[in-house]
Amino acid sequence: MRLSNFRYTLPKTKIADHPAEPRDSCKMMVLNRRKKDIEHKVFEDIASYFKKGDLLILNNSRVFPAKIFGQKEKTDAKIEVFLLRVLNREAGLWDVLVDPARKVRVGNKIYFDEDVVAEVVDNTTSRGRTIRFLNPEIDVFSLVDRIGNVPLPPYFTRKSKDSDKENYQTVYANQTGSVVAPMAGLHFTMPLLQKIQKIGVKVLPITLHPSLSTFNAIEVEDVSKHKMDSEYFNIPYQTAMEINETKMKKTGRVIAVGTTTCRVLEANATVDGKIKFGQGWTDKFIYPPYQFKVTDALVTNFQQPETTLLMVVSAFAEHRLLMDAYKVALKSDYKFLAYGDAMFIH
Repeated sequence: MRLSNFRYTLPKTKIADHPAEPRDSCKMMVLNRRKKDIEHKVFEDIASYFKKGDLLILNNSRVFPAKIFGQKEKTDAKIEVFLLRVLNREAGLWDVLVDPARKVRVGNKIYFDEDVVAEVVDNTTSRGRTIRFLNPEIDVFSLVDRIGNVPLPPYFTRKSKDSDKENYQTVYANQTGSVVAPMAGLHFTMPLLQKIQKIGVKVLPITLHPSLSTFNAIEVEDVSKHKMDSEYFNIPYQTAMEINETKMKKTGRVIAVGTTTCRVLEANATVDGKIKFGQGWTDKFIYPPYQFKVTDALVTNFQQPETTLLMVVSAFAEHRLLMDAYKVALKSDYKFLAYGDAMFIH
C-alpha cells in the first residue's frame, strides 16, 4: 500500500475541540464488514451489538499531565518540558522534549515548582533530551499531577484546561505512564460498562502506553518501510486465559477497544489465534493487507489521514469500505479525532 492511499481532506471544522457530554451521547457509525452497510447510532447503543460470551478488551493506560514548565538556571528563561517516558525511576532519568530547544544544552539545570531541579544529561534529537531529577525523594508522577498540564494532541488549536484532566482520560484508566489517551475508550461511561456486563460480556484489561509518535507524519510513500516506535505493554494472565478459552470454544467474539488494544492483541498472538500473557515492548505495525488472528470487532474513532492509526482500521475494515465510510462521515457531520465521534466495526 502507498501512503497516498490513506490521504483524504479533513477540514478543521470536523475536528472536535471538546468531548460530548455525557461521553456516550456522541454519534456512532456502525460498519458491517460482511454486509458492507452503515448504520447511524449514538454510542450508548453499542450495548445492543454485544452478545453473552463476548469479550470487551480495554486499554487501561492512564494519561499523566506530562507538560511542566521550569526556568533555566542563571537566565531564568521559561522552558517547557514534555515528559515522554521514565527511563530509570530510581535514578530519576526521563526521556523528554524541550521547548525552546536551542536554549537547553547538556549540563544545564532546570528549576521547577516545589524546589524540584533537573539536569540535562544528554541530547537525543533536535528537541529531545534526557534529564535527571536531582531530588532523590521526588515522585515525578505525583509532582506532575499537581503542577502538570494535560498533553493534548498537537492538532488541538486551544491550550489544555483543567477539565481536560478528566475528559482526556478513560473512566477505567489505572495504569499511569501514557502521554496519549487510548481515544476509543473515551466514549465509555461506568453505567454503560455495567450495562454491557449485565448482558454477559466480560470486560477485560490490557495495557499499552501509546507514544507521542502516534501523531508523527509518515515520511515514506511505501508504508511497509515505516518503522514504529517501541511502546510498553502488559497483558494480564487472566485476560490472556479468557481470550484463549473463548477462541478455543468459539463462545464469543474478542472486541478490541481502540487501535492500541488491537495492536497489543495481534502482536502477542500465536499462529492458532491464542494470546501470550506478560509484559514487554512492541513496535507492531498493522496495515493492509493483514490477517487478524484475535480481533473480531473493533471500537475506534475517526482517524487523521496518512497515520498508522488509520492504517490499522483500514486493514480491519477493508480499505475501500473504510474510505467510503469516511466520506459518508464527513457528509453526515461526524466529528473526528480524540474528542470526536465513534465507529464500531464488526
